[in-house]
Amino acid sequence: MAPRQERTRHSTSAPGGGLARRSLLAGAVALGTAGAVGATSGCSRVATADGADGGRLLEQLRAKGTVRLGLAGEQPFSYIGKDGRMTGSAPTIAKRIFRELGVEDVQPFPTEFGSLITGLNSLQFDTVAAGMYINPARCEQVIFADPEYQMLDAFIVRKGNPKNLRTYQDVSESGAKMATGVGYAQIEYAKEAGIRSVTTLPDQLAGLLAVEQGRVDVFVGTAVTVRNVIRETESTKAEATDEVTPRVKGKPVIDVGGFAFQSPETNLRDAFNRELHKLKKSGELLEIMRPFGFTRDQMTTITAREKCKP
Repeated sequence: MAPRQERTRHSTSAPGGGLARRSLLAGAVALGTAGAVGATSGCSRVATADGADGGRLLEQLRAKGTVRLGLAGEQPFSYIGKDGRMTGSAPTIAKRIFRELGVEDVQPFPTEFGSLITGLNSLQFDTVAAGMYINPARCEQVIFADPEYQMLDAFIVRKGNPKNLRTYQDVSESGAKMATGVGYAQIEYAKEAGIRSVTTLPDQLAGLLAVEQGRVDVFVGTAVTVRNVIRETESTKAEATDEVTPRVKGKPVIDVGGFAFQSPETNLRDAFNRELHKLKKSGELLEIMRPFGFTRDQMTTITAREKCKP
């Protein structure tokens, strides 16, 4: 969910109330269109480092005064606000931190979630700002800043939860039809629970519609994302469950999400981390994220290094 690609600075203000279902649907269409356009026009940049010196991208961003953010159109991380502009926790954090790093102009580059790492590594944009979960497989492809949040999952189910789906195991044992987003970590959690078939959809709005229309029984996403889409659309046919804890090899998992950078660009990642830690220490990070549905429970001291361990 994103506006058309523009060359001027984009608003990253907090949402000012509920979004109409029509606005959410229009945003989802706009995301796909803008992402397709951007994918063909953003490849003129060249790599900035061979990894030996930590990269020069931060210097380049300061020189031109602009940073491009890879976004995936997912609430509450990045989406269309009532004013038709990109908003969300990640763009708002990015705007705050990059201003401190001497880069004033923050521009969105919308694409599908499953294309974010490919787009980053093919130099279509400078950082992934989409609340991406940090895990060992992704750490082999990109480098992460320390996470800004931690998160459990939740389900979108039909009103009244007729199949009583409250855990991944419930979904597996009932034979319920499950869906989640393209490239989402929940795909692996479903497999771990023995769920044989998982439908992938573009985003949580598509998931909500699929549940409402009876095409699937449950859509799985992050707890804040699921709750936000139910609230913003004022759905009368579906509801969000309580938080769901995924399990891997029998152990509970608490996911964390953060900004991703091209592997050679450790100077940029480290500078970003320093500013992020200042926001955490002062409490400003929570205040930035609170309008998007985050609470103190989602704040974390876990590091990217910890989550990158196999």
